[in-house]
Amino acid sequence: MSVFGVIQDVINENKFVFYLFFGFFIGFIALRQYLYGTRYTGTARLDDKTVIITGASSGIGKEVAKNLAKRGAKVILACRDLEKTNKVVYAIKRQVRDAKIGVKHLDLASLKSIRQFAKDINQNEERLDILINNAGVFYCPDDLRTEDGFEMQFGVNHLGHFLLTNLLLDLLKKSAPSRVITVSSNAHESTGVTTYSLHPGVVRTNISKYLRQQHFFSGPIIDLYLVLPLFKDSEQGTSTIIYCAVDESLEKESGNYYRECLKTMPAKQALDDGVAKKLWELSEKMVGLT
Repeated sequence: MSVFGVIQDVINENKFVFYLFFGFFIGFIALRQYLYGTRYTGTARLDDKTVIITGASSGIGKEVAKNLAKRGAKVILACRDLEKTNKVVYAIKRQVRDAKIGVKHLDLASLKSIRQFAKDINQNEERLDILINNAGVFYCPDDLRTEDGFEMQFGVNHLGHFLLTNLLLDLLKKSAPSRVITVSSNAHESTGVTTYSLHPGVVRTNISKYLRQQHFFSGPIIDLYLVLPLFKDSEQGTSTIIYCAVDESLEKESGNYYRECLKTMPAKQALDDGVAKKLWELSEKMVGLT
């Protein structure tokens, strides 16, 4: 009997198991393709534009930096780990001829560091066309605090970027039309600075390091072989960020939320103007803007 015949006999004797496995496999592939989402293919150039990207030493930020450098932008990587980020710059310069890319120190867990960074930018940069608030932490241990005593996730993801954006706002206005892309909405008036909030998708990056350390998934086998293959890689996770940063169709839009390169509705809580106002005022007090 041929090998094909043996396989056919095995399938006939175990049809239920075969169809169950086959259905699971097809479903897994379909779910993965759905989660991988849309790829942005726009070709807009950014010559003579200056871009700042926080958290660009790895993952999505690194890939966004490479993409925008290819488009001709001057890209400033604002990161805490200078040694690691300088390696990223070296790698990008090897891939992107004549890339205009550099590194400046920024620790979003330190209000002092944020103020020093913003002072440096305001004094030494003539313009700022795009600010991409990309850095973030997730599922931090309860006792982990910023330099100023804030809970780490709230301190870095929200307060750090809140202060940074406000300190750079005058330069952004001066460079208008300019854009702020961030994972938390900043409600500025109509000043020539347009703002975009977005979800890049579920992406395999270092943001989940605390998740893995605390065994959030049921085990390393499930983590590695079932969960991670469903996530986007870093390059796939850049699409909506780049779309919001460069797409010319968005020039007149501001304050919207995007997913998979499409405008969509955020969570209900994000539409509560009263809560947003209270958060804004509280944030101003916490970072010393009032």
